[in-house]
Amino acid sequence: MAKEKPGIPKGTRDFNPVEIARRNYIFDTIKQVFQLYGYNPIETPSMENLSTLMGKYGEEGDRLIFRILNSGDYLSKVEASDLNSKDSNKLSAQICEKALRYDLTVPFARYVVQYQHEINFPFKRYQIQPVWRADKPQRGRYREFYQCDVDVIGSDSLYNEAELVKIVDDIFKALGINVLVKLNNRKILTGIAEFIGESEKIIDITIAIDKLDKIGLDNVKAELASKGLSSEAIKKLEPVLLLQGTNEAKLNKLGEILKSSEIGLLGIAEIREVFSIIEKLSIDITVELDLTLARGLNYYTGAIIEVKAVDVAMGSISGGGRYDDLTGIFGLPGVSGVGISFGADRIYDVLNELNKFPENTSTSTSVIAINFGENELKYNLDVLNALRNEGIKCQLFPEDAKMKKQMQYASKVGVPFVIMAGQEEIDNKTVTLKNMVSGEQKNVSIQQAIDIIKKL
Repeated sequence: MAKEKPGIPKGTRDFNPVEIARRNYIFDTIKQVFQLYGYNPIETPSMENLSTLMGKYGEEGDRLIFRILNSGDYLSKVEASDLNSKDSNKLSAQICEKALRYDLTVPFARYVVQYQHEINFPFKRYQIQPVWRADKPQRGRYREFYQCDVDVIGSDSLYNEAELVKIVDDIFKALGINVLVKLNNRKILTGIAEFIGESEKIIDITIAIDKLDKIGLDNVKAELASKGLSSEAIKKLEPVLLLQGTNEAKLNKLGEILKSSEIGLLGIAEIREVFSIIEKLSIDITVELDLTLARGLNYYTGAIIEVKAVDVAMGSISGGGRYDDLTGIFGLPGVSGVGISFGADRIYDVLNELNKFPENTSTSTSVIAINFGENELKYNLDVLNALRNEGIKCQLFPEDAKMKKQMQYASKVGVPFVIMAGQEEIDNKTVTLKNMVSGEQKNVSIQQAIDIIKKL
């Protein structure tokens, strides 16, 4: 019987050396910008207590949490009636106490509460780690993926929202990706729900309108109707979502529509202030008010931010917002935070499609030394040590195979230079340096070789 071919779960991926080098380029670029703005790194475990995660992301989010079975005989304490009921939610609550983290924000809130006496507020942190979601795999959507989060917690200042937009500008400028930043405010959405007379259905409304770009207006209206919104309410909602014009024009019109909603007017005032600060920060990217932007996560209470690539058809590549109550769920009320998450995997796909990875990110080694045999080995090792002391990545071909085989290997792995040293080079304390791109080779001193390689 033939053995089944090994594989990996759908929605996960293996990464080869070139892909790792390119991913590290993304991580390093993002990390450098985070650090420029005074954010410090933390890490949290891959798994959290299930109780920490459940109920924080809304009904749809909770369904996508990967639960972890308890160790040992996890069914021994389950009642037979519960087993026979085939109620997966009720059963999983008894046999799963832990889960893989769904995002980095809720674990961060748990971290803040747990270490509140060791933290200086406002606390500025960044975190670059994988998260897991039991989602249907598709282009740009994976079950295991990396998020690069930056948050400031313990500050109500709207300067923080504007600074996050500036960070977005810096990161995507450094990566060479043209982006559009969309802004909204959860208080505005609450005000709109009041205006159409459906305040109690704010969650259903935000979940539905957040899908406008994906499913279109007619399907959004159908979903709202299925959630019990009246045809009159949907009719009042439609022109609000389709407001056109400049940010100022939309805000002026919105102010008239929501004039009787105290929370709606507060949201308008907040977003006006954010736009005002953004104007002072020399931001080059386009930032627009998008009243259909809702982001379905339940914990957002103020500003909502989403970033899309302009030149590639892709979902959001970054997004976030303000959350006033998240730490209160864990016993620390009154600590407001705001943050944004960069989707490293989607950013990778955008850079790949645009062919914008720097050429040197795909090369892990700059030089390979050809192995001519035992007599030349020590000299080669001394040469490689000299190169490594200068920070040049290099390696020795481990066997004294035929020259053709060694050169083919160097060509396949994509090194830009090959070093060769026989008895003549040893006697003259030189090397023959071959440029694998141009094909040029010349006899040079070790220092000259270092200088040439470092200029690449």
